[in-house]
Amino acid sequence: MNDMTKPVSQMTAQELAEASAQAMWNDDSASQRLGMSLDHIAPGQATLSMTVTEAMSNGHGNCHGGYIFTLADSAFAFACNSYNQLAVAQHCSISYLLPVRIGDRLTAQAREVSRRGRSGIYDIRITNQDGAHLAEFRGHSRTVKGTHLPVEP
Repeated sequence: MNDMTKPVSQMTAQELAEASAQAMWNDDSASQRLGMSLDHIAPGQATLSMTVTEAMSNGHGNCHGGYIFTLADSAFAFACNSYNQLAVAQHCSISYLLPVRIGDRLTAQAREVSRRGRSGIYDIRITNQDGAHLAEFRGHSRTVKGTHLPVEP
């Protein structure tokens, strides 16, 4: 990640996205404890991945959909928080396309579709290690008061 001692006003958009992501990651126990990794960050974009463990399986022997949703939601969070403005989920939905197996390495790739005023829309595609398209998630974000990094007066 970027040198976070640089004043926010002097950061490039990429540096700001990296510093915002690092500040979020430091406090993101859920993503860390599920074994997620933050693989890519850019303004309005994020890619996270995780391996499905046996503890994540449901009664059918597949990955429980809640873990797939959580991975997508984390990618969504990092993408919509990449501008040093606190953003939260306003609405999210997911469509499951294929079953996910124990041992699969999942990748959630988030991209910004629209960002206007306080609202944003993000699409997140979830794939496995073979590139199979497993699920599609759409998140609507809303900015709230606050920043990840201190903003100089």
